[in-house]
Amino acid sequence: MHKTQAEAQEFLKGLLPSLENTPEEREVVLCVPFTALMSLSKDLHGSRVRLGAQNIHWEDAGAFTGEISGPMLTETNVRYAIVGHSERRQYFGETDETVNLRLKASQRHGLVPILCVGETKEQRDKGETESHIFSQIEKDLVGVDQNQLVIAYEPIWAIGTGDTCESSEANRVIGLIRSKLSNPDVPILYGGSVKPDNIDEIMSQPEIDGALVGGASLQPESFARIVNYQ
Repeated sequence: MHKTQAEAQEFLKGLLPSLENTPEEREVVLCVPFTALMSLSKDLHGSRVRLGAQNIHWEDAGAFTGEISGPMLTETNVRYAIVGHSERRQYFGETDETVNLRLKASQRHGLVPILCVGETKEQRDKGETESHIFSQIEKDLVGVDQNQLVIAYEPIWAIGTGDTCESSEANRVIGLIRSKLSNPDVPILYGGSVKPDNIDEIMSQPEIDGALVGGASLQPESFARIVNYQ
């Protein structure tokens, strides 16, 4: 929940010039608050940056105050939707069942969902990292097309805490996630205290295809450095 429309447009002015020499094969996606989607959609027209939403409801319309539907998002040229982010699960009662419904709704409307999975500090300390994530994947992906999907591994204990998951450990867990998929080519991102000073090491890991960036995406300079990792 960051940036008004004006602030988002200001951010874009600082970001776009820094992407002129970014390798073509790198996909850049901004998942912004709903209020900024329409204005950024116009500003990004013709650029290489894609637009994503931070959530999507499973129904196309109805009595779901405070939610947003697939048709509302596709109208603004949104291509991606984050589904099951740890904050949605932690603070707003998101379950694997509702995550599954949102994933299917995304795909029904031609959006690529970015499914977030990951463990808490307590689960990791108890040695439940693998079993918890495997359970999330099994329940979340029922009936979901893995050819139209991105997964983000976000160890909850490393989000915004400055306590980064070792890149080798992130690589190991992402490899395990990949082993549970029917499509091994699903892009799998790492998210959790991704910063300009650790992105090069993160992206050197063979299993990690990209990054889901939180706080470090709020300044155009730091986000551009992450996009332009070496």
